[in-house]
Amino acid sequence: MAVVPYTEEDVKLLARLMRAEAEGDGQLGMLMVGNTGINRVRGNCIDFKTIDTIRKMVFQSPGGFEATQKGYFYQRAREQDIRLARRVIKGLRYHPATNSLWFFMPSGSCPAQWFGQWNTGRYKSHCFYSPTRSDCPDVY
Repeated sequence: MAVVPYTEEDVKLLARLMRAEAEGDGQLGMLMVGNTGINRVRGNCIDFKTIDTIRKMVFQSPGGFEATQKGYFYQRAREQDIRLARRVIKGLRYHPATNSLWFFMPSGSCPAQWFGQWNTGRYKSHCFYSPTRSDCPDVY
């Protein structure tokens, strides 16, 4: 059962986003990016109060994803990417992105905080950041 509403086009959009943002980190890295996106749709908090669909999450601006804002969100969704997107839409979560709303790729180590949010861990090139339970209970 899905944790957010979606269409087949949404699945492909999410798959494309996951690929564009984290293909270099492999399938698990892509799943974590997907977790972060789905958490933004679920969250209804902080910067994501108006983000209630996958499409709005993918194209959020400002504050959205680098892939859609800097032009490398052009690759089609492959079947393997679509399968991964379906997993996170069903609510599967992967640490350290379990409750994350943000991630980024630093040139060095992960800062303890990023825009006031605490680091929950790193997977390959990406650092993940989660709000507190009191700031955003719907992602917990």
